[in-house]
Amino acid sequence: MLAGAAAAALALAGCTGDGGPSVNAKAMKALSPQTLALISEKGMTKDSPIVVRIFKEESELEVWKETTSGEYALLKTYPICRWSGELGPKVKEGDRQAPEGFYTITPGQMNPNSSYYLSFNLGFPNAYDRAWGRTGAHLMVHGDCSSAGCYAMTDEQIQEIFALGRESFQGGQRAFQVQAYPFHMTADNLARHRNNPNLAFWRMLKEGSDTFEVTRQLPKVDVCGRRYVFNATPADPNARFDPNAPCPEFTQPGGLGEALASRKAVDQQRIASASMPAAPVRTGKDGGMNKVFLAKLANPQAKAPGSLPAVVKPPGSDYGVDTNEPAPADSIALATADTVPVAANVPLPEPRPADAPAGSAPQLASASGEMSLFGRAAPAPAATQVASLDPAAVPAPAAAPSGGASSGGLLASVNRLLGRSDAPAEPAAPTSAPAASSSATSPAPSGLTALGNWLTGKSAEPAPAPVEPAAAPVADVPVPPARPPAPRAAAPAAAPQTHARRTAPAPAVASAPVSAPTPVAAAAPAKGTTSSSVALPGPSILSTGAFTSSSSVQ
Repeated sequence: MLAGAAAAALALAGCTGDGGPSVNAKAMKALSPQTLALISEKGMTKDSPIVVRIFKEESELEVWKETTSGEYALLKTYPICRWSGELGPKVKEGDRQAPEGFYTITPGQMNPNSSYYLSFNLGFPNAYDRAWGRTGAHLMVHGDCSSAGCYAMTDEQIQEIFALGRESFQGGQRAFQVQAYPFHMTADNLARHRNNPNLAFWRMLKEGSDTFEVTRQLPKVDVCGRRYVFNATPADPNARFDPNAPCPEFTQPGGLGEALASRKAVDQQRIASASMPAAPVRTGKDGGMNKVFLAKLANPQAKAPGSLPAVVKPPGSDYGVDTNEPAPADSIALATADTVPVAANVPLPEPRPADAPAGSAPQLASASGEMSLFGRAAPAPAATQVASLDPAAVPAPAAAPSGGASSGGLLASVNRLLGRSDAPAEPAAPTSAPAASSSATSPAPSGLTALGNWLTGKSAEPAPAPVEPAAAPVADVPVPPARPPAPRAAAPAAAPQTHARRTAPAPAVASAPVSAPTPVAAAAPAKGTTSSSVALPGPSILSTGAFTSSSSVQ
C-alpha cells in the first residue's frame, strides 16, 4: 500500500496542471528498450526487487534484481563517475568520506527535485553509525559527476538507476538495500589492505557480502553490540537486537554459519601469508573515478556511459578540467597514481651564520631623516665604529635636539611636505666635559608650542642642559671588538641631510691596548618632557615599505 502510494506520488509529480511536462518528468522517464530487453534476457521482470552494491576502489555500482527463480542476479554494472574521500567509513560531518555499510532506501528517500539531476538519500547515519556516534547527513547517490561525500554518476546513469528503483517500488518492494563496500570483498583485496586500520570493520562487512553471495537472497541486517549481524534470529523469542547492548544469543539458518566460518578462515590464512605489497592507507587523491571516465577526460571523443558536465575535478587534482578539451597529462597521471606525491621540496635559503659580522647585515633605516610613526626623526644608519689609538679621533655623541629643533622630527617633516627650506643648526662641537650652568632648568617647548613658533616665525630656543658632575676617567681597557654597543644613556642624533659626511676613523690594531677617552654626557631632555631623538628599542615605521630598529639586525 505504501509503495503504491509513493509510486503514485512520483507519477503525479511528472506532470503539471496544464498537461505539459514538468521539471520532474525526468523522474518518470521509462526504462530504455535495451534495458528492458536485458531484464527479460536474465529472467527478471521490470518491477522485481533490486539490491544496489557499491565498490569504492573499483568505482563501480552494481544493480542486482530478483529473478523468476527467487534468487538475485547481477543486472548491470555502472561505472561511478566520482566519489570523494578515502577508503573507509564516514565518521563525522565534513570529512568528505562516502559511507560504507548497509543502508535502506525507502520511496521517501527518492528525490526527483535534486540539484544533481536525480538522487536518492542513503539514510546515513544508520543504526550502526549512530551507535558509534558518527555524524553527517544528506549523503546521496546522484548525478552531475561531482562528489562531496556522495557517489556521483552521470545524469543518464542516475536516471536509469532511479527508474529501476521506482519500478521496484511499483512492484511492491517496500525498500531496497544499498551495500557500500570499500572494494570487492575478496580474500586477496583484504590481504592487500592488511595494514589499514579499518581492516576489522571491513572483515565484518565481508560477512554481509558473503551472506548475500552464498544465499543469493537479500540479507537481513541487524545491529547489536555496535556491530552488524546477518540473517540472525535471537534464541530467546523475547530478546531483541540493540545497537548499544551486547548481542543476545542468536542462530543463523542451517549451513550459513558454517559457510561464513569457512570463508573467514580462508581470509585469515590469505592475510597471514600475503606477500604482495600492501596498499597505501591513504592515497591523498580525495576519492576516485572509474577508468572509463578518465579515458574520456584524456580524449573527449572516447565513449562513456553518459555525458560529463562542462568541468570535472579529477581525483588527485585541486582544479577542474574542461571536458571539451583533452585534460592535462599531469591531471590524468595524478588520477591514475596509487598515491598523490607530496609537494616538491623547495630549497630554503641558507640560515645566516651565527658568527656573521653584524656590520654586514643590511641597514633598513634611511639616512634622510624620514618622519617615523611616533613623530621622531628616524636615526641614520651608523657606520661600523672601530677603536682608535687616538682618543681625540673618537667622536662624542651629539646633543639631542629639542622638540622644536629643525634637524628632524615633526617640523622638519612639515617643512619638507610644504617645500620650505629648513636650514639645520650646526652640530655642537664635541667637548671633553659637559658645560656647567648655574641657571635653573627651563622646560623645553612642547610639540604644539614648537609648531606655534614655526607658524608665527618665532625661533625656538633649545632647553639648556642640566648640570651634571664631571665623569671620572675610565681606566685603560683592551681594544673592544668591532662595532661596540652604543651606551644606553643617549642615542646619536640623526645627521642633518645637508651636513658633510663624517670620515670614518682609521681602524686600530686589535692587539694594542688603548686608553679610552673621557665620556661626554649628552644633553638630556628637560624635566617633564620626552626626548624626540632617543631611539626606543624595537622597530618603528618610517614610511611605506620601510622600517628601522634600534638594535642591529641579527
